[in-house]
Amino acid sequence: RFPGGPDEQPLPYRQRLEIFLPVVGPVRLADLAGQQFMANAFGSIDRLAAATEEELMQVDEIGARIACSVRAYFAHPSTSRLIARLKEAGVQMELSAERLADRTDRLQGATVVISGTFTLHSRDEYKTLIEQHGGKNTASVSAKTTYLLAGENMGPAKLEKATKLGIKIISEDEFLQLIASEE
Repeated sequence: RFPGGPDEQPLPYRQRLEIFLPVVGPVRLADLAGQQFMANAFGSIDRLAAATEEELMQVDEIGARIACSVRAYFAHPSTSRLIARLKEAGVQMELSAERLADRTDRLQGATVVISGTFTLHSRDEYKTLIEQHGGKNTASVSAKTTYLLAGENMGPAKLEKATKLGIKIISEDEFLQLIASEE
């Protein structure tokens, strides 16, 4: 019997596909960002299970080794039985329509570093917004960084490195305009 089953009030965290993925066999090999990218890219456990290695490798953070392991895992009959049991128990294996409706590709391919304190949203909310709009959040500035989202009292080392590398430094307002634009 699973918590959140048909006779119990579902637990919200148990219903989120991106929370379920870390416990799924080789998906554990991917880091949290990779798991979230897979959840966002495929939207459901069924679409993820049907994905080819090539489709999996199109997802940020997923390389050949993880793609091969994911395919092998979903090809095993015991995996199908496990997923069926979890579905029967009420575990939601797809992203909600609300979550899917809010997604865009405005930050597709962009890597955003967050630094400082913010007044309009929390750092976690900004991380969610970055992922929701197709971007990737990382902790440190590198040549692969697209934007440095700069709040008050941001780290001087990050600012110096971003400036040296020619990374675009944007404010909260500029970031929110960027994800709100229709371009």
